[in-house]
Amino acid sequence: MISPAALLRRAAPVLACIGLLVVWQVASLVLKNDSFPTAVEAIRAIPDILGDKEALLNILASLRRMALGFCVAVLIAIPLGLLMGRSRSVAAFFNPLLMVIYPVPKAALMPIIMLWLGVGDITKTLVIFLGVSLPVIYHSFEGAKAVEEKMLWSGAAMGLSPAQRQVRIVLPAALPEILTGCRTGLVLALITMITSEMIARQSGAGNILFNALDMGQYDTVFAMIIIVGAMGIFFDAIFERVRARLVRWSEPQFDLPLSFS
Repeated sequence: MISPAALLRRAAPVLACIGLLVVWQVASLVLKNDSFPTAVEAIRAIPDILGDKEALLNILASLRRMALGFCVAVLIAIPLGLLMGRSRSVAAFFNPLLMVIYPVPKAALMPIIMLWLGVGDITKTLVIFLGVSLPVIYHSFEGAKAVEEKMLWSGAAMGLSPAQRQVRIVLPAALPEILTGCRTGLVLALITMITSEMIARQSGAGNILFNALDMGQYDTVFAMIIIVGAMGIFFDAIFERVRARLVRWSEPQFDLPLSFS
């Protein structure tokens, strides 16, 4: 039987969202601004968006770009971060480059990338890739660096090659930190997806949002914000369930309810 404290902890994210909607509704009614619709009006606009075939195709196009950028970033960033964590020469080579790119907002790179590659899917996917790569590299680096040397010495004594030690010792030991980076990268993928589509406006969820803003359809703007937020919550909850299963052995005794999982 679930205790009241555990039930409250699980319900906390839902209660927080309900509280936010209540505050939004009251603030809109008090301010009475045409550009700030009530929460009820925004929620009523959601079925209109999801029932529109063109809007659904735009959202699916966004998700396709997000998935591609995220997957490519993970496939490249994890091995690079692990190598940086175990090799000083690799870290010394890539660290200056990463330190230059990291503080630059990825949206600021959009005009340059658009000049080089146009305004198609490649540009938006590349921006998502850049946004996801850096946190995944950093957490993979930190995870690999924290692996105890005696574990690697034991592997070498058992006849494992450097590549085998990287895969069979470093990767599993760094996995909790790697998945933390991937979780951060997943959120950044959603953010950079919307940002890139609002700048290079051809298709996607960001394009729907900005077009609605241009036409003064403020209920649609806020409805899209709710939809994007719901997608973020959904993806985070699914990823957190997968992460918790993969690294259950490393879980602390207490954790804050940061998702709906």
